[in-house]
Amino acid sequence: MDKFWKNFKSGTDIRGVAVDGVEGEPLNLTDEVVGKMAKAFLLWLSGRTGRKPDGLKVAVGHDSRISAGRIRSAVVSAMTECGAKVLDCGLSSTPSMFMITLDKQLDGSVQITASHHPYHRNGLKFFTPAGGLDGCDIEAILGFCDADTFPAPAEGGSSERVDYMKEYSAHLRDIICKGINAAHYDRPLEGLHIVVDAGNGAGGFYAYDVLEPLGADISGSVYLEPDGMFPHHIPNPEDKNAMKSICGAVLRSKADLGVIFDTDVDRGGAVDSLGAEINRNRLVALASAIALENCPGGTIVTDSTTSAGLRKFIEGTLGGVHYRYRRGYRNVINRAVELNEQGIECPLAIETSGHAAMRENYFLDDGAYLVTMIIIKMAQLRAKGECLAMLTADLEEPLEESELRFKIKAEDFREYGRQVLRDLEEYAAAQENWIIADDNREGLRVSFEEEAGWFLLRLSVHDPIMPLNLESMKEGGCKAIAAKLYRFLKKCDGLDLTAIEKFIG
Repeated sequence: MDKFWKNFKSGTDIRGVAVDGVEGEPLNLTDEVVGKMAKAFLLWLSGRTGRKPDGLKVAVGHDSRISAGRIRSAVVSAMTECGAKVLDCGLSSTPSMFMITLDKQLDGSVQITASHHPYHRNGLKFFTPAGGLDGCDIEAILGFCDADTFPAPAEGGSSERVDYMKEYSAHLRDIICKGINAAHYDRPLEGLHIVVDAGNGAGGFYAYDVLEPLGADISGSVYLEPDGMFPHHIPNPEDKNAMKSICGAVLRSKADLGVIFDTDVDRGGAVDSLGAEINRNRLVALASAIALENCPGGTIVTDSTTSAGLRKFIEGTLGGVHYRYRRGYRNVINRAVELNEQGIECPLAIETSGHAAMRENYFLDDGAYLVTMIIIKMAQLRAKGECLAMLTADLEEPLEESELRFKIKAEDFREYGRQVLRDLEEYAAAQENWIIADDNREGLRVSFEEEAGWFLLRLSVHDPIMPLNLESMKEGGCKAIAAKLYRFLKKCDGLDLTAIEKFIG
């Protein structure tokens, strides 16, 4: 594939530069390019369904980015030119663009989003009723673009404006009503104060159309209005400023709970009434506690960077099985699906980034659904005089944790990174008191009893980068572990080791 088209592939999404004017990042998601991608998706979808492109029905939605309107027009125009029937959904969450394929019996859908990336970037995410596309599907779509192979123009194409988010919000309200089953069935959140931080993304609907109609007090919520310049903070539950924002909103409002979403609402996080974050490993622990209630002994699939304390919590406290897998939310979700197909009960796939997919919800990574489950559990506990913090009280969290990133200077970065990991495994096996994990499914994870911690060195899913994760239960433990690893890494001429050299001084 030509490098121009290949560069648009970002895992299981298409992403590029949609706004001109940022130095070093020339516009490449032009109307023409986007139109070709939309037509190529129709061709791919035609092959998947066995229906001609002019017989396909698809939905199109977008997040709040400033380029969304232009790209939406290009996508809708290209698809209708090929005879497809398009439901134009406007501002939407990414999960809703999957749900609409089921509710409206569509062949597929397109969400225009670049998740938490800066305002000038955008992209396309695709769904069928079977779920999100995989990386090989994105390659096939871009391959059609590269080969200049598209459906022929056809008559009969049409577009219809649809406000599906109203239906999707009603679906979430129904889940909350059933889950809490309060005496005032239609107002189960009365007496609860819940604030929402949407970061000016697409998540403001959750406050106005889900929580408030059910009786919740949403006063003190922040940044609910869509603004594609994201003037206050990046809409990303992993961002420190974003979490500081929702923590502050909770404390100022004296709320019972705060929830935060990324731009397109496929990820979520929360904050308890004391302003303590329910994020990353604690979010995984809480979601696991909820998921395993109806699946005792079940398996929780996470990404590879989760903490040692989380495994102890899932297996020791909850009685489940912790299955660490590769980074990348599709990798985690696909593995959970595979385990269930093998007869292994697996109710939850979740990344520390906040992508959480429950089996009961089509293994769809949906931040609004995750938050909905947390709110239901909070209401149930509150009725018994208990609180959410009680569910994760036994979770041991590290005293220190760090992530360093090493740029790979070698041209064939994937092969070089793999060789580094092969050599490191051999080196680690020869070292005294280096304990190699027995479940290395991505990179190499090694524990150290003296420092009460571990490191994980892996190869980035997409980029010429080797991330290093460090964790320790002792002060200075991460630095000590990094110093031990550096004795090996300093021989790796193809790595830029500036980060670890600064870290260990």
